[in-house]
Amino acid sequence: MKIDKKIIKELSDYLNEFNLTEIEYSENNIKYKVSKSNKGVIDEQITSTGNQPRFSSSSSPISADNINKANIVKSPMVGTAYLAPEPGAKPFVIVGANIKKGQTIVIIEAMKTMNHVPSTKDGVVKKILVTDGEAVEFDQDLILVE
Repeated sequence: MKIDKKIIKELSDYLNEFNLTEIEYSENNIKYKVSKSNKGVIDEQITSTGNQPRFSSSSSPISADNINKANIVKSPMVGTAYLAPEPGAKPFVIVGANIKKGQTIVIIEAMKTMNHVPSTKDGVVKKILVTDGEAVEFDQDLILVE
């Protein structure tokens, strides 16, 4: 199978141009899927129908801080993260706040549905690792709680 780098480049450009996190395109029984995380890492995957040959190239984003991963609340889904219930409202959590397990820390909008994400532990919010309106990926770090 010949990989058309021009198509991959064009799809990658569309990600940036239209502020997308993922795009798919099919041509002649070949499916191109290009996606990126909020860290700017591009993951390209091409599959062909039939015997399913695959090509993929990806790298995992590495946290800038050396943080105890057990203290990180992660995203349970792909979507758009919102730190407050509505624009201009008080945020769910702020750095330094005490939170309880089960308390909403962020809302993730996925497929026009607002999903409340609860804290997985009691503690103090040490760092908020996403910004309001940011596209998030599954298992992405959201907040640091200690």
